[in-house]
Amino acid sequence: MKMLKSYLFWTYERGSFHYDVMVTLILLFIFLSPRVINFHDRPQSRTMGGHNLLVQPDGSNAFTFEVSADQIPAATKDAKNDAELREELERRIAPITGSVAIDRWQAVKDASGKVTTYKVWARR
Repeated sequence: MKMLKSYLFWTYERGSFHYDVMVTLILLFIFLSPRVINFHDRPQSRTMGGHNLLVQPDGSNAFTFEVSADQIPAATKDAKNDAELREELERRIAPITGSVAIDRWQAVKDASGKVTTYKVWARR
């Protein structure tokens, strides 16, 4: 009983056999318990609610947006009319920043020539 009380209140001197046993038990618990005990601690997925947007300030009341090409409907991307693409980009940006005026945009392509994102310069 006295030994159990000494372990509980950590009364052994540093470097003694019992101190080393306590430290070893603590380290075993820290490193082995996640393998044995299911703590249900999984990283939460970082969904952005369908808004795959990167927003960066670009001066006063100006912003640079990167809109994922996956968020733009195929019919709009393939359309010859730039006004449709502008409207779709504004529609994707508006829920995040409110009403903005798009100055210009640029399609960013990967090595194979496929559009991956649209870089949009806008201001309030």
